[in-house]
Amino acid sequence: MTRKGLARQTVLKAATLFIGLAVALVGLEILSTAWLTIRDGRYVAASTLFDGLRNSYIQDITRGGNCRYVDTMFPHPYLAFVHHHDDPCGVPGANNIGLLGDDYPVVRNNDRYVVLVTGGSVASQLGQAFDPSRRSFLENALNRHYVSPTGKPFQVLNGGLGAWKQPQQMILFAIYGEFVDAVVTLDGYNEQYLTLPGMLSRFELPANSYLSVNPVIAKDGFGGLAVSWLMGRAAGWLGNGITAHSHAAYLIAAALAGNPPEDPSGAKTYTAMMKLPEDITSSPLALMDWQSAQYAKYIRLMDLMARDYGIKSMFFLQPVPAVGKTLTEEERRKLPEADYGPRYVEIVRRLLALRERNIEVRSLLDVFEDEKTTIYVDDIHPRRDGAESRGYSLIASRMAHDMAHAWKWRAKLSE
Repeated sequence: MTRKGLARQTVLKAATLFIGLAVALVGLEILSTAWLTIRDGRYVAASTLFDGLRNSYIQDITRGGNCRYVDTMFPHPYLAFVHHHDDPCGVPGANNIGLLGDDYPVVRNNDRYVVLVTGGSVASQLGQAFDPSRRSFLENALNRHYVSPTGKPFQVLNGGLGAWKQPQQMILFAIYGEFVDAVVTLDGYNEQYLTLPGMLSRFELPANSYLSVNPVIAKDGFGGLAVSWLMGRAAGWLGNGITAHSHAAYLIAAALAGNPPEDPSGAKTYTAMMKLPEDITSSPLALMDWQSAQYAKYIRLMDLMARDYGIKSMFFLQPVPAVGKTLTEEERRKLPEADYGPRYVEIVRRLLALRERNIEVRSLLDVFEDEKTTIYVDDIHPRRDGAESRGYSLIASRMAHDMAHAWKWRAKLSE
């Protein structure tokens, strides 16, 4: 065969291979789109599905880039994990202790009446300013409607962070809280996971972010963590650029973003520290008794510390999609599970009993009961459009009202 014939044959083979790969990719995309359409009961754009891999808090933190949420985290000696602001994946808004919002004071601010709001990601979104000119939802509600006891403007200090749960709120208050005027918590959703039947760990078990920022705990050394890191990077890359519009790429990213090949919580020492005895874990009722008592303990400790420092305290149990709201079709699609509702109601009932000890525990389960529109954008976070949010505004208004009513703050004349 002549050189010209060989060249023609090589080009033909390459073209055939290219066409075959293109047909295979198109076929894969068609099959992926069809399967996801059947699964969801309707067509959903791939870019929207990619957004669903990250809840609204994580999307805010990672800014839709290639950095994973855990890449923004930094170990804290007492709070388990916080954010950092170092390149390449730092959070620009991280303050002097690794949370989002104003820096924490070391002396009392006599020019402001400072309210610390602490909890998980919902508390963080409620207490941080998305528009610096308008401040946070809770701070706006307080300054718009009420006069502080000192007559000074309210300042809300954000003490929440994604996946935080008690006792992180209590520890934060113990370390940094003596220079504030009031402390409120907004939590419950992250805590309820520890009452799930079959849970083997103590109430104090931190979120998996703690393991990710402390690789020495890894069961199999650094190899498993390296694989997990690479898989997370690949998943992040697939969610950007042209592949962000591919349903096949979404399915691959969803698989990569799942659990790492090796669970670092398997470290024997760590597991032993966090383990509950079998006589508790084998009984759902005994587990509920133990975990809810621990939850109540940290509320009581915060209340005691606040009284000792002359600080007002109130403890809000956050609203959840599984209780107290008629969900829209959009909300139902984004709710991965709703069977925790009865357990959550029971936790709230038990914690409200602390009011018999004059501890200000308040339930927000009914805050959305009259809302017919979409409030929740994922499994727990209210929808937010920049500095606007119907859900967070309702939560802030209720909290401000309860605080003002209990502590006899004067309403502004416009009210």
